[in-house]
Amino acid sequence: MTSPMITAADFIAEGAQRGFDFYTGVPCSFLTPLINAVLGSSRLDYVGAASEGEAVAIAAGAWLGGRQTVVLCQNSGLGNAVNPLTSLNAPFHIPTLLITTWRGQPGIPDEPQHKVMGEITQRLLSVINVEHAPFPRTPELLLATLTLAAKHMADTNRPFALVMEKDSLRDEALVPWSQPRAEIGTREDMAMDDPLPTRAAVLERFLATVDADAAIIATTGKCGRELFTLADRPQHLYQVGSMGGAPGMALGVALNTKLPVIALDGDGAALMKLGTFATIGAYRPGNLTHILLDNGVHDSTGGQPTVSASVDFAAVALACGYRYAVSCRSLQGFTAAVKLAADAPKPALVHARIAPGSMRELGRPTISPDAVARRFKTYLAQAGKGRGPAAPDHRR
Repeated sequence: MTSPMITAADFIAEGAQRGFDFYTGVPCSFLTPLINAVLGSSRLDYVGAASEGEAVAIAAGAWLGGRQTVVLCQNSGLGNAVNPLTSLNAPFHIPTLLITTWRGQPGIPDEPQHKVMGEITQRLLSVINVEHAPFPRTPELLLATLTLAAKHMADTNRPFALVMEKDSLRDEALVPWSQPRAEIGTREDMAMDDPLPTRAAVLERFLATVDADAAIIATTGKCGRELFTLADRPQHLYQVGSMGGAPGMALGVALNTKLPVIALDGDGAALMKLGTFATIGAYRPGNLTHILLDNGVHDSTGGQPTVSASVDFAAVALACGYRYAVSCRSLQGFTAAVKLAADAPKPALVHARIAPGSMRELGRPTISPDAVARRFKTYLAQAGKGRGPAAPDHRR
């Protein structure tokens, strides 16, 4: 008879027996039951990190403060954690229990961005000298695996990783997030009784308002999927991985064309690579608009909160050297903001507060990422012919 699948509560209880009471990380859909259960526990602390490497550093600090720590991440973000695992945990002899998912597991259909990491996850852990084992899926394996991990960490003062396959845990309901949202905008735009617009509604308004020639790079997750569902155009590039990379890619494009360039970003992605704001502000391309659609959650992985409620992205952008920034929280405000940004000095930021959730009939790009990239490159070459690269605008 097959042993029953464990629950997140089973894992948390068994981990607590070994002192694990401080969790940090970046969500993955495989991790949703565990993160939701940790968020719902009054006996555990959870810190939602902006990136996987940041989570490793947070856990290291918590260990110094006397806690036993668990770092949670998707294997696609494991690369972000390699540096602190090798240059922080290793030389300082700081242990942590690392739980990484196994997206792109060979033989199991998944999105194209997970293929390479799915093939090398265990090998990568071995290369950086992090001992690892499969995430336990039965009560018997749970006891044995956590005993092995705890002993290794105690004996070596090094991290130990568990690699989680899909559906390793039964699902858990998400406990409602109680942190108040920060609200910004004009007095007319601040009517708290008005619901925030959906991403789909904002993107529809965006497509109706944006310059017809603009090259558009949409961040990974549901933003790119909704944009593709609403309209697929040669000048659209849909990121399917590389979370946080959309504005950086847009910067590289903007410095090499005079076409208008727009990065469609999300709050979780922007927070993961917040340093890109400073790079954009320093190079000041005169044709780049950065539109940040902020719903306050990691929408693709179950709605776990980001920390965007406490961030004034418009103020951040201006402090980093953007020449214009505006915030809004309604469709009317968004339309006005996009029109103002189009005529404003660049780089410009539009920060739009939107509602969590996505379209009911949500598609996925049917064109492969490499075909999207080459189609986009061809569009830039043809539509921008004779225009030359945009000069950075260094005026203060």
